[in-house]
Amino acid sequence: MNIPGSGLLRGLAVTWRNLTRRAVTAQYPDALPELPPRSRGVIALIEEKCTSCMLCARECPAWCIYIDSHKDVIPATTEGGRERSRNVLDRFAIDYSLCMYCSICVEVCPFDALHWSPEFEYAELDIRDLTHEKDRLRDWMWTVPAPTALDENADDPKEISTARKAAERAPRSTELSGGGPATAGQAPDKSEGEGR
Repeated sequence: MNIPGSGLLRGLAVTWRNLTRRAVTAQYPDALPELPPRSRGVIALIEEKCTSCMLCARECPAWCIYIDSHKDVIPATTEGGRERSRNVLDRFAIDYSLCMYCSICVEVCPFDALHWSPEFEYAELDIRDLTHEKDRLRDWMWTVPAPTALDENADDPKEISTARKAAERAPRSTELSGGGPATAGQAPDKSEGEGR
């Protein structure tokens, strides 16, 4: 049975219940939010590690990374040696008005030159100011947090477990060849080391 006006009374009850509760609005400029540890805010650059390999620019689906470089010739250090050439980074810029924050550039960099910073307050009044050059990208490095500790319950990486197994096998192989300690029930050979 539907009593006339019962819907209105239920709505007013919800309103009255919420009027008596404290507001939970985050006062953003005064109280900064607590971000998760792996937040993606802005990409920071370690310029010294960048070799201008262009992998990040090629893999970027939004084409928002601009890299310019030139080859620098390093003279031979020894007589008869040959000159070497290396790439010198002239420009590294990221246009954050195009960036999708997909993290492909950070993951594909073989030299760990790019890192995520949780900083997200870099809004601009002019869209052209959202293109950050390498000087500004370098300044973001100060805000990159230290990597989180590994989970103590996680499995070891395969490289570590393989090395550990190889180290465990190494003493047994020396024991079998006669160079290791005596096994149980055997007396150590005293002739070794005497008379030398």
